[in-house]
Amino acid sequence: MFWDSRGMILLDILPKGESVNADRCCETLDRLRHAVRRKRPGLLRSGVVLQHDNATPHTAKRTKEWLERYRWDSMLHPAHSPDLVPSDSHLFGPVKRHLGGKKFEDEDELIGEVRDWFSKLDANFFTQGIYSLLPRWQKCMALQGDYIEK
Repeated sequence: MFWDSRGMILLDILPKGESVNADRCCETLDRLRHAVRRKRPGLLRSGVVLQHDNATPHTAKRTKEWLERYRWDSMLHPAHSPDLVPSDSHLFGPVKRHLGGKKFEDEDELIGEVRDWFSKLDANFFTQGIYSLLPRWQKCMALQGDYIEK
């Protein structure tokens, strides 16, 4: 899931039974790059800053080379800090509440509902999520990297 203050850029859902490795990570970054070019013209020239955790696929040599090749920056992220991941702290709760109690015939119907829900959110929702990061990062730094909650 890749988004900015203006909205969803790419919702890339991993097919059932697959796992993320460096190759899959770079394929997703390729899709993200094309989505950024299409949805945020000019952003690739002005610079992309990617926030992701330090999971092995994100820190693999191949992934680092991909980021260097396209001159994308990566924000440092303290380990085990879901409170500093905007998708965890801002998106997942509301989408879970939206889906709560609903029944789906199959995985495709569920994925369609998730995509539809994200497409209907206005930019203000995403802006709030991005701007909520600053006080979280400040609190994390004040606690010298310790885990924080809302």
